[in-house]
Amino acid sequence: MGDGSITTKIGSMKALIGIVAGAGASYGIYKLLSGGAFKRYKKSVIWEGAALKGSQPSEDRPRPGSLLAKVSGLDVVCPRSERADASSGDVIHQPSGNLQPEHLKMLLTCLQTSTSPSDRCHLLLTLGNAAAFTVNQNIIREFEGIPVIGGFLSDPASEVKVHALNALNNLCMNIQNQEQLKVYVPQVLELIEMSLVNSDLQLGALRLLTNLSVTDKHQYLLKGSVTLLLSLLVVCNETLQVQTLKVLVNLSSNPDMMDDIVQAQAPASVMLLFDMQTASAVLLRLLTFAGNLKAWRPSAQVAEELRRKQDCLFRVMLDETSQLHGRLVQLLSHPNRDVQAQVARILT
Repeated sequence: MGDGSITTKIGSMKALIGIVAGAGASYGIYKLLSGGAFKRYKKSVIWEGAALKGSQPSEDRPRPGSLLAKVSGLDVVCPRSERADASSGDVIHQPSGNLQPEHLKMLLTCLQTSTSPSDRCHLLLTLGNAAAFTVNQNIIREFEGIPVIGGFLSDPASEVKVHALNALNNLCMNIQNQEQLKVYVPQVLELIEMSLVNSDLQLGALRLLTNLSVTDKHQYLLKGSVTLLLSLLVVCNETLQVQTLKVLVNLSSNPDMMDDIVQAQAPASVMLLFDMQTASAVLLRLLTFAGNLKAWRPSAQVAEELRRKQDCLFRVMLDETSQLHGRLVQLLSHPNRDVQAQVARILT
């Protein structure tokens, strides 16, 4: 190649990281699962859309004519290990705007060998955006990329963990992938518990749990998490309250989970959220959760046993001594008509 060759200026790692410029461009949110997967539920469940990010910051934008500018019509430097008949300076010419399987494989290879937190973030961002497409979700799984990405949940850099969570969230929009992703539930719950309140780590972890709890297949893994979720609900900001309630709504939509939910310890302050001042986005999901709970009908014996459990959710929200009814009546005059309708359905 001539002196002007871009491959003499940019190593294979940087070339792959440059894929972000093309792969990060505005992907549409799509539906993976058909309605049939949810027909067993009569109540609402919530699906979390793909965690999509934009392209790199402006200072990282590629120069016209450079290798990075060709991503999505893209000239990718192929590492020596990927092609026996090519050196690291060889270029694979890609006519398509989408990442090809060989690109995804190279990204995963570079991710495993990267020593730079910044590079790992860029690689995970690119893989996460690629995983917004079903075909790439399958390819990444077939390349054994899920355990590679999941391994970075233990990365010492919090920003790397956030990008790993976002990539896993997109991969979770695939039923086959969920079989591999379920092993990370204990680690994800630990991240929620140990991370700073309202952090991106907590948000990314909750989004992953939302998608993993859409169907009842893996909800049993979250049986012990209800107390944690309720405790987070009363201390976090509006964004995390909405995300926490998405998980709680999904779990409470499954009658088989109800025994575990109502026995979970709950802070009494959760009742304070049933208030005119609570953001409507939070209140609507909170009312959906309450409606799912109210639809549960325990036997007299079970109800009596639950009354003996100190601070359990049953006593806080469902028992005759609960403040819930009075607070719901007050919300009938809420200015948001959707809130009024939700309250009316619960009270009837």
